[in-house]
Amino acid sequence: MGIVNVTPDSFSDGGEHFVPEAAVAHALRLVEEGADILDIGGESTRPGAAAVPAADELHRILPVIEALRDCGVPLSIDTCKPEVMLAALQSGADMINDIRGFGSESSVKAVTLSDCAVCLMHMQGEPRTMQHHPSYVDVVREVRDYLKAGARRLLDAGVSADRIVLDPGFGFGKTVAHNYTLLRELAAVAEPGYACLVGISRKSMIGAVTGRPAGQRLGGSIAAALAAVTRGAHIVRVHDVAETVSALKVWFEIERGARA
Repeated sequence: MGIVNVTPDSFSDGGEHFVPEAAVAHALRLVEEGADILDIGGESTRPGAAAVPAADELHRILPVIEALRDCGVPLSIDTCKPEVMLAALQSGADMINDIRGFGSESSVKAVTLSDCAVCLMHMQGEPRTMQHHPSYVDVVREVRDYLKAGARRLLDAGVSADRIVLDPGFGFGKTVAHNYTLLRELAAVAEPGYACLVGISRKSMIGAVTGRPAGQRLGGSIAAALAAVTRGAHIVRVHDVAETVSALKVWFEIERGARA
């Protein structure tokens, strides 16, 4: 899953693709590099980020969706606003990626009106304050239970299991230690029967170990992506598509030979 941030303030590439034409060109480049899905976002959800009105978010993303809907890969929209979900789906989006885990009735209803895929993510708190004092008794159990309950809520609303993707929410209300525990124990976090998405690319958990700023975290991000795939991730959400695809191709070839 290639990241397309149509924002002025995302933590890694904020402003680089803020103009729709730049976002579209970036997205098409990611497809050429091997992205299987594009994840388009019009609101930064980095720690401390301020909320964006729905009208502004739609102004940012709708031209990008319309330009890309025939690009050959599914379009995921990173939003937590039901009105944005509905407009994005009407414009040709294929998936809704909600950091708030479809916690409101209106967001659940929005995705039951189509046959889109849905990504339900775990977050403790909300973006402006989530990294102040994240706390868990058992982070693996609590994240797993949240995702399981969220999946059940969608199932009860009529969303079939094959449409549901679960995301542990690395960096969303978690300390560095919480994040690495979740990655290490990903197989125990992921709920059987659902696809698992992992988004770690360039995040502060990489910087905490490597000491590198966001733009210099490629090596650590690839290592995290490989670790996630070995533990059951089906989708990795990344900034650096070409490099991650190459690493995964080599890893899969090694594994294929080992099983032969």
